[in-house]
Amino acid sequence: MYMAYEFLEPYEFAHKAITVKNRIVIPPMTEQMAFEDGSVTSDELAYYAKHSGGVGMFITAVANVNPLGKGFEGELSIADDRFIPGLRRLAQAIKSNGTKAIIQIFSAGRMSNSAVLRGQQPVSASAVAAERPDAEVPRALSEAEIEQTIQDFGQAVRRAIEAGFDGVELHGANTYLLQQFFSPHSNRRTDAWGGTLEKRMTFPLAVIDEAQRIIEQYPKKPFILGYRISPEELEQPGITIEDTLAFIDVLKTKPLDYLHVSTGDVWQTSMRDSNETRATTKRIQQQVDGVFPLIVVGGIATPAEAEKVKTSGFDFVALGHESIREPQWVEKVQQNDEKSIRYAISYAELAELGIQPPFLQMLYAVSGGPAGVPMTTPQNK
Repeated sequence: MYMAYEFLEPYEFAHKAITVKNRIVIPPMTEQMAFEDGSVTSDELAYYAKHSGGVGMFITAVANVNPLGKGFEGELSIADDRFIPGLRRLAQAIKSNGTKAIIQIFSAGRMSNSAVLRGQQPVSASAVAAERPDAEVPRALSEAEIEQTIQDFGQAVRRAIEAGFDGVELHGANTYLLQQFFSPHSNRRTDAWGGTLEKRMTFPLAVIDEAQRIIEQYPKKPFILGYRISPEELEQPGITIEDTLAFIDVLKTKPLDYLHVSTGDVWQTSMRDSNETRATTKRIQQQVDGVFPLIVVGGIATPAEAEKVKTSGFDFVALGHESIREPQWVEKVQQNDEKSIRYAISYAELAELGIQPPFLQMLYAVSGGPAGVPMTTPQNK
């Protein structure tokens, strides 16, 4: 008999007739294990199968919706029907033991480069380079290309449905194309797709509408539509929390099933205002006002930390790096075996965890070590 943690309670998307068995979510994390063309590999299938089954929802690493949307090597693609068979196997690998399979879709926009795009120039809302080392100046999308990209998102949703996923997450965070249109740093347009705050919302809102239009064509298959945001940007000009709260007010009028807030720490305060003492996620929670559920992420590892998030009124708790370290996290909690939960990785466990070299290198790049924790190595035993 496990402890009565609130995060183990089910959640029902009542209007969709979908029940998620608990509130623990694995968020999308780049694993770089797809083939060069974006096809699913056996390594990916093994990884997702190993880490699924206990959590309520598993959101895949991101998949691009068109060739110009590719942001890095080893990235999944959902840009063509030829990817559906592999994606179907991926969905099946995740859905073991009732875990809901969500695929995240995006276009990288200016967060790519001509090498990844095989000689093509990256694209964005405007011809403004990202503020990062070696960033290339992108090409501004034409209005016709914007309309085509919206359709590409819609067709990606169709493929996700046909592949057997339970939902899609539109990646409007982490400085990728949907966020680039919303940001005053990357969107300097003066047409219908930019300028005022309201016009900078136009592209992401159009993508949401197109995704919902496609979903409505499949009324016999309940399907989840989520959206991920990054609340602020450090760039000047950049997205402010006030911009995001205004955007949320509009998102509340859309048929979203959840909002996923991307932060490095669930309880972090404003990155732009050092005098702000309220957690950004709590400000967003207040603005959402229960219209749709919230997924929050960042720095959660222990059951006590997850329970604090749930009892603070958030609907879903995302376990990022900790889900890499401990695939049986939920099961161990349910079995009153919390003492055996792993919070570090041994090199000897990489194969067991399904972590292949490209994924390991990504973990090193983002955290200075796999999963951001000390590892047991032959040198430091």
